[in-house]
Amino acid sequence: MYSSPPRHGSSVVKTVLSDEKLRAQYYGECRFMAERIGEMRGLLVEKLGEAGSTQDWSHVTEQIGMFAYTGMSAEMVEELTDKYYIFLTKDGRISLAGLNPGNVEYVAKAIHAVTEGKSITQN
Repeated sequence: MYSSPPRHGSSVVKTVLSDEKLRAQYYGECRFMAERIGEMRGLLVEKLGEAGSTQDWSHVTEQIGMFAYTGMSAEMVEELTDKYYIFLTKDGRISLAGLNPGNVEYVAKAIHAVTEGKSITQN
């Protein structure tokens, strides 16, 4: 059996990047998303402090991309999932794209609850 990738994806990219107006819109939307994720990084760290965390969360704001390595252990992650229904990878990576002004305080308080008095790693 032989399989090849569909052609429509590359056609969409070609159409968008070949048109000046669409290209400008595309790059504007990418910039907006990158800025929003950066704002969520800062807001998460701010809300962690407001929740009472004394941990150094600067590694979260120093990272880039859609995910943040929190430094939480697998046990902390499991507690966060079991008690607060917040899902992230076992190594403590959280998707910042899933945070918004309406849920970031809840997430910060939950993270504080599972990390309080425990050590986290900073990478």
